[in-house]
Amino acid sequence: MIPQELIKKIRQIQIYTSRMVDASFAGQYESVFKGRGMQFDEVREYTPGDDIRTIDWNVTARTGKPYIKRFVEEREMTVMFAVDLSASGDFGTVNKAKNELAAEFCAVLAFAAAKNNDKVGLLIFTDRTELYIPPKKGVSHMLRLIRELIYFKMPKRKTDISGALDYIAKVVRKKATVFLVSDFIETGFKKPLSLLNKRHDVIAVPVRDKAEIILPSIGLIEFTDAETGETILVDTSSRKFKSRYSNTAAQRFNELKNMLRTINVDCISISTDKPYIQDLVRFFHMRHRRC
Repeated sequence: MIPQELIKKIRQIQIYTSRMVDASFAGQYESVFKGRGMQFDEVREYTPGDDIRTIDWNVTARTGKPYIKRFVEEREMTVMFAVDLSASGDFGTVNKAKNELAAEFCAVLAFAAAKNNDKVGLLIFTDRTELYIPPKKGVSHMLRLIRELIYFKMPKRKTDISGALDYIAKVVRKKATVFLVSDFIETGFKKPLSLLNKRHDVIAVPVRDKAEIILPSIGLIEFTDAETGETILVDTSSRKFKSRYSNTAAQRFNELKNMLRTINVDCISISTDKPYIQDLVRFFHMRHRRC
């Protein structure tokens, strides 16, 4: 049985995200993320003016009359959320933990997809596949996805992005828009990401916290790696250490963005300390100009 507190939280997210979608980018979502390609509709008899390249020679030979294949633009889209809920996501120093932000971000796009009558699916992963929900339509289905994201009991596990990408490649056969949501602490997934992006439209969503970018001055503290359990003592008042910390964080993020750029994977960066809707709207504008 779902706790009443969770039901209330899901309802709050539904109201909040639905309002944001309506107010900010419902129309932009539809114009940017729309069905790609053409799908077969019917075979009909050839009429003067039809493109001879569309002639169905098998039917023509069988009937003795020229027939053509008719195609229509494929409007329906499939959206997949591949969400990293490993132990490192249970961290946040401002408004919410990174995993909570990831769930809310996915909820916003899920409701936009529901308004556009798209199918939406979900993969929750750590260093293994924790949950896979195949793409379906409907608001009740979207609410189930949000519930799973919020209610997921996070084990103290590491991250395997490559494994998640390989899993999606196996189970999602139809071309989809895949939002890969992670803090991207792990590296070494460039090849599987590049291969998946050749078949699908993959968008990376790095989730970060302010303290991972600029270390606050709070004296001596213990740092514990959530995924390995390793603990070190750090003097956050040290300018030298803080500078090295910030430079390392900036370098890692730049390396991620450069890697994504080389394999043509778009990126939307979100952080626990600031609203992300405007970043999402700017992303939509960028995609729309490129269409």
